[in-house]
Amino acid sequence: MNGFFGHLKTVVKHRRLVRKFCFKCGLYRQGLTHDLSKYSPTEFLAGARYFTGKCSPNDLERAEKGYSAAWLHHKGRNRHHWEYWRDYKKGVGVIPVEMPLRYTAEMCCDRIAACRVYHGKNYRQGDALEYFQQSRLAPAMMHVNTAEKLRQWLTLVRDEGEEAAFREIKRELKANKHKGEQK
Repeated sequence: MNGFFGHLKTVVKHRRLVRKFCFKCGLYRQGLTHDLSKYSPTEFLAGARYFTGKCSPNDLERAEKGYSAAWLHHKGRNRHHWEYWRDYKKGVGVIPVEMPLRYTAEMCCDRIAACRVYHGKNYRQGDALEYFQQSRLAPAMMHVNTAEKLRQWLTLVRDEGEEAAFREIKRELKANKHKGEQK
């Protein structure tokens, strides 16, 4: 039962932070709908079973089974994950696709919130950038423009703080909307 309530508390706290950050960026719908799939049985039951409060339950499920059914379910339904934006190109294989800016912005909010939740009182403004830079997969497998934009915003968080970053993200989203980006 501890895993159930611990995981529920973590998911609620994470979603609340992402919602707050998305709202600051002007992403109201995305803030309200962020990570709703985490309440599906596929994701929630695995999260409760593998909950420790110190790391992602998906990592523990993956260690035990060799894959994470919860993660496969989650990334296939949530456009703020770079893994969602991969496609197949004949003669080449799987390629990264550039993420629309609004999903890149949500990904930025998601990463900051995840670091805040998992690091607690030890959270530092540079944590999300550090996590991104230490990842061997993400920067190499994301579309180059998406990776660079995320890096820029996370660097801004580290150097000038979250509020400055959210103002800049909101400004860029507004400018991009006027250029005609599709929903």
